[in-house]
Amino acid sequence: MIKLSVNGVGYSFDGDEDMPLLWYLRDVAGMKGTKFGCGAAQCGACTVHQDGMAIRSCVTPMAALDGAEITTIEGIGSGHMDGMHPLQKAWVEYKVPQCGYCQAGQIMQAASLLADSPNPSDEDIDGAMWGNICRCGTYPRIKAAIKSVAGQSSEGGE
Repeated sequence: MIKLSVNGVGYSFDGDEDMPLLWYLRDVAGMKGTKFGCGAAQCGACTVHQDGMAIRSCVTPMAALDGAEITTIEGIGSGHMDGMHPLQKAWVEYKVPQCGYCQAGQIMQAASLLADSPNPSDEDIDGAMWGNICRCGTYPRIKAAIKSVAGQSSEGGE
């Protein structure tokens, strides 16, 4: 029996231990915010946090998660007064999403970056966000939003 916490709620799992976390979140726990992109940990759409670290849920088997604390896009805003993480607010302010498909993964990756490096350089941002693909090309707005949360000035995002 695998026991884990997702967004602060305890869960038990006694199914196929090879099941990817992504499918558990979407199909068993009913959390649809984390998206399937490539299934090979190459695009970042499925990014969530395991014990505070960004991981690709499409290739993380349930067997690796006993005792883990998982945070998804649905839970990242918990603990904030209005239920929104500062990055979620910045995403709105900087009009980051176009199609929006990759944005949950982008926000989760950015949150992990800021937790490790509260004042990241442009190179830090580029390095941390490199594996998260945005087919709409909103990278300048993503960087501007991250910099705004870090308290840095940005060039407006376009």
